[in-house]
Amino acid sequence: MTSIEKLAQRFPPDFEFGVATAAYQIEGAAKEGGRKPSIWDAFSHMPGRVFQGHSGDVACDHYNRWESDLDLIKSLEVDAYRFSIAWPRIIPDGRGAVNEQGLDFYDRLIDGLIERNIKVYPTLYHWDLPLALQGYGGWTDRDTAEAFAEYTRVVVSRFGDRIDALATFNEPWCSTYLSLLYGEHAPGEKNLDAAMAAVHVTNLAHGLSVQAARAERSDIPMGTVLNAVSPYPASDSAEDAAAVERSFQFNNGVFFGPIFDGAYDADLLEAIGDKLLIKSGDLETINQPLDWWGFNYYCPAGVKHDPAKDAVFPATISVPITGSDVRTDIGWEIMPKGMYDLLHTVYKRYDNLPPCYITENGACYNTEPDANGVIDDQLRLDYIESHLSILADAIEDGIPLKGYFAWSLMDNFEWAFGYKMRFGLVHVDYDTQVRTIKKSGDWYKQVAAAHTQISIKG
Repeated sequence: MTSIEKLAQRFPPDFEFGVATAAYQIEGAAKEGGRKPSIWDAFSHMPGRVFQGHSGDVACDHYNRWESDLDLIKSLEVDAYRFSIAWPRIIPDGRGAVNEQGLDFYDRLIDGLIERNIKVYPTLYHWDLPLALQGYGGWTDRDTAEAFAEYTRVVVSRFGDRIDALATFNEPWCSTYLSLLYGEHAPGEKNLDAAMAAVHVTNLAHGLSVQAARAERSDIPMGTVLNAVSPYPASDSAEDAAAVERSFQFNNGVFFGPIFDGAYDADLLEAIGDKLLIKSGDLETINQPLDWWGFNYYCPAGVKHDPAKDAVFPATISVPITGSDVRTDIGWEIMPKGMYDLLHTVYKRYDNLPPCYITENGACYNTEPDANGVIDDQLRLDYIESHLSILADAIEDGIPLKGYFAWSLMDNFEWAFGYKMRFGLVHVDYDTQVRTIKKSGDWYKQVAAAHTQISIKG
């Protein structure tokens, strides 16, 4: 038995292997088919916001190349495809008139997946808020949560009969903190009040969305996708241990708590709870039973206590943790155990946590084709293999894992890094739009194919 077969055999027969993308990162066609601007269209066109002024105007031109891209996915022999639906294509102004051309595009995409026997895993929101809603406050405004519920109703009414599982949000940590506290993502603010208001409105939108989806179709497996931080203390001190707990609550508990337990952490509420702007009944709305949740993992987080007197909750300082200089090309530390540890931590903390899918995991290596056109990205292959191996350990230890989606299907617009950073199993030449499967993609195909054979026999 080969090493690939041995690895594949460690996963249950019903485990699913897939690939993932997001609308703004691959679709392009920013002004085609009735689509209107999102906050990322505006942000990427502002000088100095994105590497070398790159934008998603064209991206991977997936909007026009979707059929051949689905053939590409099929060629990788995976079970499922995770993608996001662009809100600005469905309801271009965020509320009001529905765009039939946008619905038609996703009709074709979903039907094309089904024809190829690939399961359909859409996400409703992967950061491309309709720009019109930002003018009213975006995710800091409670009306956006109601608009999101209406958008959900439209999507589920049209596609609900063909969806295998539906996610409300992708990585709300990014669309709140990275976008409104640290200013690195659209709309690019640096304001704790705005970030915390957005956290609560996003949580509320999630709950309203689940209600709206189930009102249309009660049989869709509903979930959400969290890029939970896996924090480790910088030292053995009590101060750093306390800092890790604060970091966990600020970065993870602020979503896990209300979604799965119907409550925010008491210490967080005491410190900055007034900024969440909670109203009566909100937590009951947020706390909807879910069928699954998604965990996106790339790297660990080292945490140190911040002794400054004016330090604001969580009062932490980020530090390196692995002690290794070996990092991916985007600068992230490599620590597969961080994924394992976080899974064990959250399943101990939260009694109502449903089964999990690893909805994103992958590595940035900017390997280009050699003289023969071969992309030998062995480092990415090694990264994915090590993380799959430790996930198999987690399953053996009783963690209810149902699937793994490699990030990403293809190189794409990597947000503020533009096209500088490459995460794909498939290389994209942005000048010609030629797709070339990398060494890692061919290896992943073999793992998925070997697992399919095991599933058939099992």
